[in-house]
Amino acid sequence: MIFDTSEFIFKAPTAISRARRVLIKPSAYYSVSYPVTTSRDMLSLIIDGIRQISDADIILLEGTPGGGPIHPIYQVLGYDFPRVLTLDVKDCIWVEVDNPLPKPLAVPTFWVPNVILSSDYLISVAPLKVVGSRGHLSIMNLLSLLPSSKYDDGAEGGWGLLYSLGIDKVLADLYFTLPFDLGIIEARQRFTSRGDPIHGEVDECGKVFLGEPFEVDSEVSETLAIKTDYLDLISQAKVGFEG
Repeated sequence: MIFDTSEFIFKAPTAISRARRVLIKPSAYYSVSYPVTTSRDMLSLIIDGIRQISDADIILLEGTPGGGPIHPIYQVLGYDFPRVLTLDVKDCIWVEVDNPLPKPLAVPTFWVPNVILSSDYLISVAPLKVVGSRGHLSIMNLLSLLPSSKYDDGAEGGWGLLYSLGIDKVLADLYFTLPFDLGIIEARQRFTSRGDPIHGEVDECGKVFLGEPFEVDSEVSETLAIKTDYLDLISQAKVGFEG
C-alpha cells in the first residue's frame, strides 16, 4: 500500500492485538537524522498505532556495523519513547538459526538475537535509500540484526564475510530465515549516494509504503525504478520453498 506522507496514520494490523511482544527494527546505526536513518516521527506513529489496540511489550532493536554501542545513537536520534525497551544487538544472546530453504543460496545458518525468536510480531522500518546503485529497503534493513562480530572481516562495515558471499544471495536467505511480518518504507524523502552511507543527495518523495517485506520492497522498486536484485532471487526461491 502507498500513502501520502501527510495522510499517513499507522493502523496496526489485527494480529498485533494478540501479540505479547512486538519488535521494531529501525534503520539507526548512524547518528545522522532522517533520511539516513528512520525518523523519530515515523517510529512515534507506529508506536501510537500499536498502543491503540495492544498493551504488548514494544522493543526497538538495532546494531552497529563495527560492533560499537547503539544506545548513544538512540539518544542522538531521539528514540526515547515511554514504555518502549531499546536493545543493542551486541548485548543480546545470539542463537544459530537454520535457513529453512532446502538449498540455501549462500548461508545455511545465521546467528541472530534470541529476542527476535521470542517476539510475536516483527516490523522493519527503513528510510528510502539508494547507496551505490543498490536499494536499501525493508529487507536490506534486516542485515544489521546480525552481530557484526560474527561476520566481520574488516570490510563492508562489519559484515564483510556476508558481502563476500554475494550480498543479494545473503539477503534472500535472510528473508526466509527471519520472517518479518511487516515492512514500512519511509519515503517522505529519498536519499541517494554513490557509496557514502551518510552523505548524498536528498529528493522529496512524499510517500510511505507499507506491506509484507517482499511485497513492499517490490512495490517500491517498481514504482521508483530502484535496483534490488535480491527480490529476483527471493522470487525464484519461493517457487521451490512454497511448492
